[in-house]
Amino acid sequence: MQKKTKCANENNTENISCNKSLKSSVCQKIVELLGQNKVDQDQRQVVILSQDSFYKVLTPEQRMKASKGQYNFDHPDAFDNELILRTLKDIINGRTVPIPVYDFVNHSRKPEMVPVYPADVVLFEGILVFYSQEIRDLFHMKLFVDTDADTRLSRRVLRDINERGRDLEQILTQYTTFVKPAFEEFCLPTKKYADVIIPRGVENLVAINLIVQHIQDILAGGLTKRNGYVNGHTILRTRHASESSTRPH
Repeated sequence: MQKKTKCANENNTENISCNKSLKSSVCQKIVELLGQNKVDQDQRQVVILSQDSFYKVLTPEQRMKASKGQYNFDHPDAFDNELILRTLKDIINGRTVPIPVYDFVNHSRKPEMVPVYPADVVLFEGILVFYSQEIRDLFHMKLFVDTDADTRLSRRVLRDINERGRDLEQILTQYTTFVKPAFEEFCLPTKKYADVIIPRGVENLVAINLIVQHIQDILAGGLTKRNGYVNGHTILRTRHASESSTRPH
């Protein structure tokens, strides 16, 4: 697969955001169905970027709270939105960008960075990717992965025990104190911004295949001719009269 060359003023990268639980699994499934997981990183036309990579650097006091499960990682203020915005704009402008690597065991950024190369489609996933309007307006399509609370909790428990070495009591305390209230206050209200809602997450292959077909049309250049309609929503290469003419497309 030959990599498409971009220059800084082309602004032709399509940004697709994915919000909510099971979002990572959905993005991975999309990439798998597109065959992009078998392509070298620097040659991929579709890349995944996670909001989790952009947690702020914590102070010693905040790290102490985090180690006890007393720091709210689900609050909008936990993310470095300035870095997210700058990174997305760099990708849109065809630049290779270094992405932080977050250590969830020690609650800190690792010294190394991971390069993300210019791509035709960027899947940006995270719990609060729709919260900031300035960031939200960069996306051409917004997906909301909708799953029930029991599924979200069970997956969180398994992940935090197996991957992050946390005990059940700490996980449940953090969930009831921070995660559930933050979801209801900050995440759930952003569902109204979604262009496509995907119930049941990665199990919903009908919805995922529609998104895959949409991305295949982007890669083939077909949407420049058909304006890219999905489920009645105009997603790509269109602009409402009230939107700024400087918004990247």
